[in-house]
Amino acid sequence: MEDLNFHDLRHEATSRLFEAGYEIVEVQQFTLHESWEVLTRYTHFRPETLELR
Repeated sequence: MEDLNFHDLRHEATSRLFEAGYEIVEVQQFTLHESWEVLTRYTHFRPETLELR
């Protein structure tokens, strides 16, 4: 794979943690993002995977 770097892997891991149902506080502890605002830029929610409350 060309042009694959740590940021790409971090982005993918972050998205998968959210898809697996982890809360933002839990994901932040794993990814070490400094703020929730920055962390949310790297997530891509899909409506079909979200649970209605």
